[in-house]
Amino acid sequence: MLQIETIMNYITHILLMLAVGTAWSQGNNSFAVQTKIENGTIEGLYETGSGLQYYLGVPFAKPPVGNLRWKAPQPLDTWTGVKQTKKFGPRPIQAIVFGDMGSRSDGMSEDCLYLNVWTPAKKGASLPVLVYFYGGGFVAGDGSEPRYDGAAMAKKGIVVVTVNYRLGLFGFFAHPDLSKETTYKGSGNYGYLDQAFALQWVQKNIAAFGGDAKKVTIAGESAGSISVSAQMVSPLSRKLIAGAIGESGSGISALAAVP
Repeated sequence: MLQIETIMNYITHILLMLAVGTAWSQGNNSFAVQTKIENGTIEGLYETGSGLQYYLGVPFAKPPVGNLRWKAPQPLDTWTGVKQTKKFGPRPIQAIVFGDMGSRSDGMSEDCLYLNVWTPAKKGASLPVLVYFYGGGFVAGDGSEPRYDGAAMAKKGIVVVTVNYRLGLFGFFAHPDLSKETTYKGSGNYGYLDQAFALQWVQKNIAAFGGDAKKVTIAGESAGSISVSAQMVSPLSRKLIAGAIGESGSGISALAAVP
């Protein structure tokens, strides 16, 4: 009798698991959705359960490889057809130094200048925008980390953007010979230049996601907060932002000199 009762409990447990799984699947169905931006058409996903659209791994500059290594980010060429933006782009080359980081990207690459967009709106809306820069001491991190996922804020009516920027040697290496090659006679700070370039992308394209280019707030924690300070005073981006939130870090922090 006990054996029969155990079997029945087991079957009931399995049926409950199947029912919960079916309900979750039905509540989180998604289908492809396309958006036209400056350089071409991208295809992301619309999630029926949350009512959100998300576009992952959207390129915002040419890959900084080869002759573009240790150069300011360069504008993308236009493309024909539809570019798939349904998974996170590669994270920047970096050291594995923090145990609390959990990237959702496929791997590391110098080709890392991608951003991610979560939006609750259709084109034509005028929602506030939050652009988030990750922390990690300028040597680690990327915009795919679960703690930076934009879905929760998007559900509250905010268009959320997370941005990859170059790190470590690839993001902040300076040398006199590199300075000679630039019109501004300087080198280094490529990670900061990536961030400013992403903010320019936001100004040009965020309306396609229902965002208002005049309501852009930048935010970040740790190195991301130091980045917020840098963008606030940079002539490249001061006119591209309406607000700023820094969490544990500023441009006068000791960490700001590490790269």
